[in-house]
Amino acid sequence: MKMKAYMAFAKKSFLQKSAYRMEHWMGILNTLIRLVIYVEIYRALYGAREAVDGITMSMVTTNFILSLGMESFFVVDDFYLSYRIGNGSIASEMLLPVSFHGRMLADNLGTAAFKLIFHFIPAMLVAVLFIGISAPAGAASMGLFVLSVLFGYGVLWSISFMFQMFSFWLINVWAIMTIKNVFINVLSGAMIPLWFMPESMKNVIKFTPFESIYFTPVQIYLGKITGAEIAGGFIKQIIWIVCLLGIGMILWHKGQKKLVVQGG
Repeated sequence: MKMKAYMAFAKKSFLQKSAYRMEHWMGILNTLIRLVIYVEIYRALYGAREAVDGITMSMVTTNFILSLGMESFFVVDDFYLSYRIGNGSIASEMLLPVSFHGRMLADNLGTAAFKLIFHFIPAMLVAVLFIGISAPAGAASMGLFVLSVLFGYGVLWSISFMFQMFSFWLINVWAIMTIKNVFINVLSGAMIPLWFMPESMKNVIKFTPFESIYFTPVQIYLGKITGAEIAGGFIKQIIWIVCLLGIGMILWHKGQKKLVVQGG
């Protein structure tokens, strides 16, 4: 019964997004504009060179296309909890016979499904036709890439979930969410491929969850990591999901004791 309820929440979120056609087209346009800007910057930096430190322009282009594509449907509502605390609706929602966290995830997945179909796929088709993208290293790499993408979304959602719990203590979480998103954009490989990071920086990033979001799936797609390295990447993604959700749940239980509803 609960699974049907979560599916209903996801469907509602999907249908709500489908009502805003202009937002749909602007989403595709935004992804394509960012992609073209990033690619042209690196084309200018590469000049006539085919590769820099063994990293080809094709690899860089593929990284941007895949990362921005994933980003277009990796939906997390950073203010889901804070909005409901602010308007007081959290009190009634916590009384519903379904998990608040499950509903939060279902809403996000419904929107993600919409953007996967109507943002990611169209943007990828345009990118493949007019910019070009490297083919996956093989059929197995493609399948493992898809699985890693799912885990990558899990890591991203878990980070947001943990940070949202600070809504119980802070009036406005906009600042910490902005800082969190800057770290994700820079250290996940979406904006700057981690191949170009200094070795000392890469060693630090390895101990964070950020590379597990976008860079690990891209590495698998391109065949840059294989065998035990892929298994290690999956294990790392799963460990971060479990740890981040665990911390988030601890904060959730502590935060409920401090909750004071002022609206509703």
